Amino acid sequence: MAKKRKNGGQSARRKEDGFALGQNNYGKSRVRMVKVSRKGKVHTVREVDVAIALEGDFEAIHCGDNRLCLPTDTMKNTVYALGKSHPLQTIEEFARHLARHFVRENRHVTGARVEVSQVPWKRVKGARGEHPHCFIKGSGERQTCAVHLDRKRERITGGLEGLVILKSTDSAFSGYLKDRFTTLPETRDRIFCTSVTAVWEYATPPTRADFGACRDVIRRALIDTFAAHKSESVQQTLYEMGKAALKACRSIDSIRLSMPNKHCLLVNLAPFGLKNENEVFVPTDEPHGLIEATVERQ
Repeated sequence: MAKKRKNGGQSARRKEDGFALGQNNYGKSRVRMVKVSRKGKVHTVREVDVAIALEGDFEAIHCGDNRLCLPTDTMKNTVYALGKSHPLQTIEEFARHLARHFVRENRHVTGARVEVSQVPWKRVKGARGEHPHCFIKGSGERQTCAVHLDRKRERITGGLEGLVILKSTDSAFSGYLKDRFTTLPETRDRIFCTSVTAVWEYATPPTRADFGACRDVIRRALIDTFAAHKSESVQQTLYEMGKAALKACRSIDSIRLSMPNKHCLLVNLAPFGLKNENEVFVPTDEPHGLIEATVERQ
């Protein structure tokens, strides 16, 4: 009874002061792990970056009572301990495994969000085939996913980021709105370069094996559509890429794409008595256009 009176007194005091704790969460970010799986002489290397955020009954913690505070250092250690036994075949399954652990083991935790990104390591290829235990770090592209689990439902999203793609023609931009500040010349042939970030949500979470298959077909659909599409704008190509991804994978209901327009500006060679027939460009990083949209299944 004394405990109830104490809690009641705290709640009454906060109410009298005119303050209340709103939405809150806490966790651990940038938990990096490299795992080596050994099958005889053939090894597999996987590197992941994990972020964890827990939601729940944390009001007492914010008032100085840490009895229900799971240290973020413990969360870090959990990633390593569970990572040892998990096959890590897909990051979605690992994120799901971690989220379920935190909710199952902590009754006061009502929800867990776990985000995982994966760094690509590719096996070295030589004259004798693939090397069994030597790897080269891949491009800046990352596989991404997030699992948001509460006591009632589970939401899983997959994704990728840093997929840099370029095509040297079949891209135009003309017929656009012009006002007194417009200086951009129209063009029917330009370089189209972007760094794709994609996030898709699974309608019904697939089995472990299907996560990888879905990711592969979605990525392939995005790249193939970008390459083949005769673009009138980044927006038009983005929409076609989104539709192609939904057609390729029936397990997702929507996909959000972010595509910055990484400009390559034509260099003026006229002062040197030279013509520049779409051959010499200067790449620029800033400022850049940013085109984003969600494509949904009807």
